Amino acid sequence: MVYEITDGKLAATLFNGWEETLIWSCLQGVMGKIYADGHTNPAAAMAVLGDFTFFAGKPNIELVSYKPEWCMQDFMIMVPQNEAWKNVILDFYGNRAKLVSRYAIKKGPAVFDKAILEKAVSSLPGEYEIRMIDEPLYQMCKSESWSTDLVSQFPYYEMYHRLGLGAVILKNQTIVSGASSYSRYHDGIEIEIDTRKEYRRKGLAYACGAKLILECLKRDLYPSWDAQNLWSVSLAEKLGYHYSHSYEAIEIYGY
Repeated sequence: MVYEITDGKLAATLFNGWEETLIWSCLQGVMGKIYADGHTNPAAAMAVLGDFTFFAGKPNIELVSYKPEWCMQDFMIMVPQNEAWKNVILDFYGNRAKLVSRYAIKKGPAVFDKAILEKAVSSLPGEYEIRMIDEPLYQMCKSESWSTDLVSQFPYYEMYHRLGLGAVILKNQTIVSGASSYSRYHDGIEIEIDTRKEYRRKGLAYACGAKLILECLKRDLYPSWDAQNLWSVSLAEKLGYHYSHSYEAIEIYGY
């Protein structure tokens, strides 16, 4: 049996030492959900938020095969705590599973140089405008597939206004790049950055990321970063972050 755990403390020890803010969001009850193999003393658990599932504890095929009814997508990124979990996931999903590398970025609140970040924002060429996401911009982000992940984990604007934070760059009143909170935990956000395809490699993601980091620092929120690829690692380092390590994840297609 698979049980939803509403008190994150019951599963917290299974995730000990895992510095992943999406897990913290679930354990803190801010966003996402925790599922486990028992109500009171679970031996295995998974944290689910958006397109990510994290597995901890004793490998359990029931958890690996379980899809919550509210998960409407056909794609999921599964992150195993260890080799045993990885093997269970790969065995169950077979050719629907693709093993990939992701890149963890160190979490350190004193790493940012505000002067450099402010220069990045002010150096934006004149044909572009940078703005914080309000309700009309939230709706604009949702209206196109490339930008929807900037706000997708906040199903309505009131929730985004309360928990989310983001900046977008516009050209001719059209959003061309954005940096926003993919998720929120008590002390910070997980950053999502996207740029319209024809506007990439122009420094827009750098300016948008700098703006969001500055706004987080004003609010005493930590802007956490996890990189999907080496380009994302390079952008993070340019903004002041430091690379930590690579880790394995499993992309599931036809979830």
